[in-house]
Amino acid sequence: MNEVIGYARVSTREQNPQSQEAELRAAGATRVYVDRGESSRISERPQWVACLDHLRGGDTLVIRALDRVAGTERMAIETIRDLGQRGVRLKSLSEPFLDVDTSTPMGEAIVGIMTVMAQLRVSTIRENTMRGLAHARSQGRVGGRPTVMNEARIEAAVKLREEGKTLVQIAEVLGVGKSSVARALTNNADERVRNIEQ
Repeated sequence: MNEVIGYARVSTREQNPQSQEAELRAAGATRVYVDRGESSRISERPQWVACLDHLRGGDTLVIRALDRVAGTERMAIETIRDLGQRGVRLKSLSEPFLDVDTSTPMGEAIVGIMTVMAQLRVSTIRENTMRGLAHARSQGRVGGRPTVMNEARIEAAVKLREEGKTLVQIAEVLGVGKSSVARALTNNADERVRNIEQ
């Protein structure tokens, strides 16, 4: 027998999910899974995982809004597509366009359109970022956060590396992140190669 299953989420444990639960039950949910204090950007939320395990083909998943289950556009697209492939209907109470059977040709078309739009937005953001960085460089500015690896730390990192220390060990000694050490050592090596070639 097909079921209507609800999923609710609140960002902090202090928030009360009762209003969400009431809305989902009013929409026909016979069971509601609730995550408290969990970020929508994390896919491995305990009750979300349990909800997905419970859902079967032919069931309907009802949510208040898409941001309850997905914190990014990519996650949203993947969630809609995965549910559709499993034959689970997705219904959002605040987004009527999501009340579609994603396992049908029309549902697949809607997912396809959403995928294209999400990719276009990502590409546009990337293009604008690159254009902004290029303009900043032309003005003598460099984008991004300032590095924690000053000359003294880079010299120390090089020496420690030559002594056989790992990136983790070097990072602990210098009090910085491992990625900062790795990036600094790579940039330093590239600079030395360029100097030799000149």
